[in-house]
Amino acid sequence: MFEPKTRQLHCACDACAILFSSQGDGRYARVPRRSTFMPGFRLTDLQWNSLMLPIQLAFFFNSSTDNKVAALYPSPAGATESLLSLEAWDDIVRENPGLQTMQPDVEALLVNRVRENREYFIAPIDKCYELVGLIRSKWTGLSGGTEVWRDIDAFFALLKDRSYVAAGEVANA
Repeated sequence: MFEPKTRQLHCACDACAILFSSQGDGRYARVPRRSTFMPGFRLTDLQWNSLMLPIQLAFFFNSSTDNKVAALYPSPAGATESLLSLEAWDDIVRENPGLQTMQPDVEALLVNRVRENREYFIAPIDKCYELVGLIRSKWTGLSGGTEVWRDIDAFFALLKDRSYVAAGEVANA
């Protein structure tokens, strides 16, 4: 269960998910479990740079309470929201219509452009915060340390392995 107003994850059991998401008051939203890997995602370096994010990991979701796309990136201090305008977002959605299927608040575009990676997923919001928690708990020194980068690579490998491949696309091995 995700509370959009506070951006907090609550209980993960099926009973609460069914009970609270069916109340219709909008306080809680049920977090989906399905992830989609998007090997054919189109995002140029110029488009990415126009988002002006300081790192190469980020997630983007439609915030129903703020009525905008929120861009967050993981840091040793937790999830940090970019306060910059996302003028390039409309172009990115136009080139990747699958983004229009994301459920507000509970699904996000999760981007991994670290080193040579160019991986894009529509992922449940709890997976995005799991990555934030991993970085927050394992980061050491200025560069993070080898353990955190190994764990980030393992996180994305597992997410990719457990994801569906977007319709009409083929995942590269």
